[in-house]
Amino acid sequence: MKPEVFDIENADIAWCPGCGNFSILKNLKIVLADLEIDPRGLVLVSGIGQAGKFPHFLKSHTYNSLHGRALSPATAIKAVNKDLKVIVTSGDGDMYGEGGNHFMHTIRRNPDITCIVHDNMVYGLTKGQASPTTMQGMKTSYQVDGVSDEPFNPLAVAIALDASFVARTFTGDTEHMKETFKEAINHKGFSLVDVFQPCVTFNKINTYQWFKENS
Repeated sequence: MKPEVFDIENADIAWCPGCGNFSILKNLKIVLADLEIDPRGLVLVSGIGQAGKFPHFLKSHTYNSLHGRALSPATAIKAVNKDLKVIVTSGDGDMYGEGGNHFMHTIRRNPDITCIVHDNMVYGLTKGQASPTTMQGMKTSYQVDGVSDEPFNPLAVAIALDASFVARTFTGDTEHMKETFKEAINHKGFSLVDVFQPCVTFNKINTYQWFKENS
């Protein structure tokens, strides 16, 4: 199967040039093609945010949920049709902020779904205010004196809750990202993939170079 089977003709991709989301989109298409997953048997579930736009640019069935609520309908979709491949795509604010409670309890239930979190450490859709994973001390247009809270550590929380698959990758390391996606999608149970992806417009600290040195 060719990755182009997942292309949407004339899609108006609403991401900034250089955004890490482009790499996630391109390489997830490659992975889905390698795994020979039929678009008709795939459901992408999203929340709100730049990552929430993802299903608009990849051919599949889609469900766009409320802010932070993607995991609940994804669990229901898988429960009523176990033959579907269900992938949740979400941002760090959407998943770990608004959706924090759903995140924890979905891990407990361990449904057979894959959760890909686009972690750029800011709210990219709403002009760059701090998200749960923003580094302490970072100044934004909203946190003008710097972020006071320690950042949320999603991997530590997921492991502490005994999640059955936990991984982190980086959009600048495409081979590692593709292999991580493959393992997560093939895993039977809940799989979390936290993807470091730079927000080139609103986050001038956690750049491609920063992630290369720190991931």
